[in-house]
Amino acid sequence: MQEHKQFYINGAWVDAIEGTDYNVINPTTEEPCAVIALGGQADADAAVAAAKAALPGWMATPVEQRIEALERVYAAYKARAEDLAQAMSLAMGAPQDLARTAQVGAGIAHLKGFINAAKAFDWEKPLGDHAPDTIIRHEAVGVCALITPWNWPMNQITLKVGAALVAGNTMVLKPSEESALDGIVFAEIMDAAGLPKGVFNLVNGDGAGVGSRLSSHPDVDMVSFTGSTRAGIAISKAAAETLKRVHLELGGKGANLVFADADDKAIKRGVLHMMNNTGQSCNAPSRMIVEASRYDAAVEEAAATANKVTVGPADEEGRHIGPVVNESQWNKIQDLIQKGIDEGARLVAGGLGRPEGLNKGFYVRPTVFADVTNDMTIAREEIFGPVLSILKFETEEEAVQIANDTPYGLTNYVQSTDVERRHRLARQLRSGMVEMNGKPRGPGAPFGGVKASGNGREAGSWGIHDFVEVKAISGWLDE
Repeated sequence: MQEHKQFYINGAWVDAIEGTDYNVINPTTEEPCAVIALGGQADADAAVAAAKAALPGWMATPVEQRIEALERVYAAYKARAEDLAQAMSLAMGAPQDLARTAQVGAGIAHLKGFINAAKAFDWEKPLGDHAPDTIIRHEAVGVCALITPWNWPMNQITLKVGAALVAGNTMVLKPSEESALDGIVFAEIMDAAGLPKGVFNLVNGDGAGVGSRLSSHPDVDMVSFTGSTRAGIAISKAAAETLKRVHLELGGKGANLVFADADDKAIKRGVLHMMNNTGQSCNAPSRMIVEASRYDAAVEEAAATANKVTVGPADEEGRHIGPVVNESQWNKIQDLIQKGIDEGARLVAGGLGRPEGLNKGFYVRPTVFADVTNDMTIAREEIFGPVLSILKFETEEEAVQIANDTPYGLTNYVQSTDVERRHRLARQLRSGMVEMNGKPRGPGAPFGGVKASGNGREAGSWGIHDFVEVKAISGWLDE
């Protein structure tokens, strides 16, 4: 069993000051696979102090040198790609193929995106032709606390670290204790990149300990958090005392509007997207809302597609889905499946318990409910597992009403071959992102939501904007 009880603070691996042992559980076997230390207030304080001391020098570093540093991180990240994949597969249950491609690949794409965005970013420019003597300058926010989740670990870590680093911030990263192993590999990557001491620091801990201390710390200027809406609210309250900036990327309950004229692959595409990463994605299209004339056929196809999704161990290669991350998540998903049954939704695929032949491991049956109404619990709450709810609509107006009738607003989806309809819907859907006909957002497109899905945007130039302050300077030119 692996043992990782040190934190990366001020350019060195150091023992925890207030460390308590924590077993990282392999969700495939339900057995401990590693022991880490969960830090306390003193560990968080030490990391913040190191970041604060490093801030003036790193802020003053020319942007060209900061870009060069990010390029070194990018190269070191690619060199450790397999180590990252194995760490994510072991601790959070991503199957080998998914871990090596989407999980690791997300970080590669984001780091490269920030390098390109930073080179094109207007770090300093005149206000305009009407006021050439006034300069608008983008500067680092300061010391940033980066609190990341377990479901897409490298996706979220690189979205925060890449933007914060190239913008001139110093930082303390607290990865989820459920996926701490990949966070440790990432800290080794940052060390290999040769950054100045204190620019990047890592402290493992839980939300109640290290997380709450970072959120309320007077020397932390910004908190960037990805996770549950409940935790985001708590972080916002803690941060309010010191008026620090708070960036939140929270939950979702994405609507996937399928019209009668949608392409032939729309239903299968929606189901497989929902099941990807075992449903553990905040932007999952978890509510499939289908036009009445296509509804019955869609339910039948969705059930058949879900029944073909295979489930298996994370340490095996293949296109299967793995276990969910831990017992708590497994129990929550089972309770919500039962709630769907109790509230009258029609179970057409999957259901309670583990898939046949898998008696150990936190496996969930790929599940589809039909005849769901938007007031049911499974249509309101984020399940964060491979569970799809199918609803029916009669008119375009009703489809929009159902889609927007949710506390969340992260990603919505539209399936239709009618271009004008797609344009109308894209404008009416209340979400930070709308994806249509299976086409992904372009590289560097902003990621983030509205309402209970949070605030702020990540990726590309939008991500850099979230980690800078805007300074207006007059009297710039000689008279």
